[in-house]
Amino acid sequence: MNTKRLFLLSSVAGALVLAGCKDASQSAAGSAAPAAAASTPVSIEAITAEAQGFNVGSTMSARTVYVFFDAQCPHCAALWESAKPLKSQARFVWIPVGILNANSTLQGAAILAAADPVAAMEAHEAAMRDKKGGIPPAGGDAQKQAIARNTQLMTKFGFGSIPTIVGKNAQTGELVSIEGSLPTAALAAKLGLQAPG
Repeated sequence: MNTKRLFLLSSVAGALVLAGCKDASQSAAGSAAPAAAASTPVSIEAITAEAQGFNVGSTMSARTVYVFFDAQCPHCAALWESAKPLKSQARFVWIPVGILNANSTLQGAAILAAADPVAAMEAHEAAMRDKKGGIPPAGGDAQKQAIARNTQLMTKFGFGSIPTIVGKNAQTGELVSIEGSLPTAALAAKLGLQAPG
């Protein structure tokens, strides 16, 4: 696996797995790798039923793309920007996980607890870009538990890097799972969406 950094992830079940934060455009293997080695097959139905995140884009869209992200991950921040031009074509559900450090869970909980999670994510990413460490930790036990469940779900599917994108190709209906960040045009191509002009 071509990752920028490796981190130790402790899942809710107590199992330890290696996880990395990566840019999929730097690794051909990571650009659209189906989770063949996953202990549980990737299931959009399970993600829909079990994960807790927030919506970006049209909530009425027939196309839904799920993004497992860590609030401390710079490649997740890059994907946040790359996905913005595509939000008119799909509903992106951003699912916070706690992998990289303690702030991952605390800041993810703050985003989930916010009255406007999209605005909270924007403020967080701006603070990260300005080297201010992101938004202050917040959120209660309910949000922290949701992030623990999200992390466990991601681990159950065998994903080893963040961000991880799961959806269906809009043209073929084929399940797509991508570990790592991609620029807008490449992301659109993988998801079968129109690249912005």
